[in-house]
Amino acid sequence: MAHVFPDIAISLPAWLQHYSFDTAYPAVENRMQLVIELSRLNVELETGGPFAAAVFDVRNHRLLAPGVNRVVPAHASVAHAEIIALTIAQQMQHHFDLGATPESSYELVSSTEPCAMCFGALPWSGISSLVCGARDADARRIGFDEGPKHQDWQHQLRARGIQVQTDVCRKDAVAVLECYGDKNMPVYNGRAGKRQLTHHSRSLSDFGSRHEK
Repeated sequence: MAHVFPDIAISLPAWLQHYSFDTAYPAVENRMQLVIELSRLNVELETGGPFAAAVFDVRNHRLLAPGVNRVVPAHASVAHAEIIALTIAQQMQHHFDLGATPESSYELVSSTEPCAMCFGALPWSGISSLVCGARDADARRIGFDEGPKHQDWQHQLRARGIQVQTDVCRKDAVAVLECYGDKNMPVYNGRAGKRQLTHHSRSLSDFGSRHEK
């Protein structure tokens, strides 16, 4: 009997589907604060990890696509916030390259600097700029393994035409990471990380199921 393989689908949490985005975010701090708010809600509602990202249209600073971390509830190691935001944006634009046309210019705003996987996805995404809040070291401090990433990763992106801005509202972004750590939520890593997975006070089946809003 032939195997029936599942379709690949990673959904946003229900609360985010109903979140209001009916405004432009002209200042980079405004855009970052929105992303940090999404990361905070993802922690408070226990629908994923302490990371969020969003793609904005550089021309009018309007949101194109949000994303939050869904690794544990989606049973998918690739379900990082940046990957989800980029994928949704590309689906909405009906193109794998967000810079496919001369007038296209999109910015990815991430609550934390990209891990090794998300860094690898950026050159192929078509974005023209990246904005980060917390640093790689801030995520590592609460136990996350960010993977092997070149120290000159910012230069490498700039060499490919992607502008990089870091430490935007870093203090607020770090506060979400620390809150996640204080709540003893799951820390999920690859086998080369310091910790593979800790689930402390609750089982993984509880994470992202009982707390979906």
